[in-house]
Amino acid sequence: MSRLGFDTGKSETPITPVMLGDAKVAWEFSKRLFDEDVFAQAIGYPTVPRGKARIRVMISAVHEEKDLDFALDKFKKVGKQLGII
Repeated sequence: MSRLGFDTGKSETPITPVMLGDAKVAWEFSKRLFDEDVFAQAIGYPTVPRGKARIRVMISAVHEEKDLDFALDKFKKVGKQLGII
């Protein structure tokens, strides 16, 4: 994700944030990913501070390399559509 140009913040858990800042952008990003068959939940205020909205991504042992490649491709597509990357 970082190599694609996304800000992945800092996390010490299996959850990787994709920092987007604006809640409306995060919700639109999440919706477009869902339309591309990727479930990645947007998180905004009051769960996180205002201006710190993000997409929450969690990789697990059930994901195969092809799953990760698929998700990265979709993140790249949506990130470019929305001018994030």
